[in-house]
Order: sequence, then structure tokens, then C-alpha cells
Amino acid sequence: MIEIRPFAELGQAEFGWLKARHHFSFGHYSDAERMGWGRIRVWNDDEIAPGTGFDPHPHRDMEIVTFVREGAISHRDNLGNQGRTEAGDVQVMSAGSGIVHAEYNLEPVTTSLFQIWIRPDRLGLPPAWGSRRFPRGTGEGFTLLASGREGDAASGALPLNADAAVLAATLAPGEAATLAIAAGRVGYLVVAKGAAGLNGQALGLRDAAAIAGAEELRLTAGGEGAELVFVETKE
Repeated sequence: MIEIRPFAELGQAEFGWLKARHHFSFGHYSDAERMGWGRIRVWNDDEIAPGTGFDPHPHRDMEIVTFVREGAISHRDNLGNQGRTEAGDVQVMSAGSGIVHAEYNLEPVTTSLFQIWIRPDRLGLPPAWGSRRFPRGTGEGFTLLASGREGDAASGALPLNADAAVLAATLAPGEAATLAIAAGRVGYLVVAKGAAGLNGQALGLRDAAAIAGAEELRLTAGGEGAELVFVETKE
């Protein structure tokens, strides 16, 4: 089953400094049919105005992955972690037993990002934060950015406290890539840039596909190429 979820049909919220689209129920957007997918609880598509951001606030028992599409986001937390994650980079915050953090767009341009919340397998673990660069060269297929799957510890991916993996790919115009999904697992794919075909179905910019029961995904970039973000988890 592959269900296409067009960007125009996502939940939305606007606060002047923040324009948000919600793939799943979040904040003022509520949809009993979209409470998550596998271990994914939240996927927000945010646009943050220059010089604004999220003031210090707490989280606990959630794996929070931020994939920056354009601009950059600056992070600081009560553990002493600080970092600037720019377009092409990804960061993971394991909230665990509790963390307080702030994120600001200190850039002169709007920052666009995906914020993905994944439910952890164990609660109350020590909180942590880290970031890494996403190599954006074409012809490499999908790169593993973060993972908590068994066997991925030596991959160089950022660690997740969940049986899940975050992958991304940059495809040249017409370039193809494949992904395998094991039995008992599901996937969620979003087009970060460009457009792509997925098993014969068309995906436009920032469209999504919820995937279950498909053993192989066949992706082909459109005429302007494509950047794709994919999360795979147990059901």
C-alpha cells in the first residue's frame, strides 16, 4: 500500500514568524486518522522567519530529528550543547529523561526544515544531541543519516533510541534509486526538493507517501532532480 499525501492537503498553522504544515496531528491540527505512522509521531514542515525561532521549552521521551532544507537553525540546550545545523545537515536530539532546548533562525533568510519525532523503544534514557552533514552528491543513492536499527551502529549514522532509520538521497534529473522494506516495517517518504515518481505514482515538491506492505520502492527523479527524505520503522 502506497498512499500519496499531497502537500496542499496537510494540516497547517501560521503564526507570522512560523508557517507550519503538519503530516500528523500536532498543536491546533487534529486528525484522528493521522496520529502517526509506525514509530513516527510527528512530521512538521516548518518555515521560520529570519531572526525568530523557538524559545526554551522542554521535551522528554522522544527522538527528534531535524533535516534542514534551506537556511540554518541554531540549537542550544540545558546540557551545554550548542550547534548550527545548515542546509544539507541533520541533527538528532534524544530527549530521554528530559531536556530543555531553544532553536533560532539567526540567518538573514527564511529557514525551511523538516522536524520528525520518533517514539523511542525505551523511556527515561539520558538525553543527548548531535549533528552530521548529509553528502548531497548525486549517483550515491540513499545515505543513512540516523538509525537505531540493529546492525547500523558502525555506519557513522547519528544514533537513535528507536528501531527506526532516517535516510536521504539527492537524485539528478531522471536518476533512479531503490529502497527495500523488510516485512513488518513501514516507511514514510517526503520530497524535500524537486519531484519524483514512486512505483509509478507522481510526487511533487513536499508531497509525502505513507508506505506499508511494499517490499521494494522504485524512485525516479523528475526533470529538475529531487531530494528525498525517508524514514523506516517497525510497524
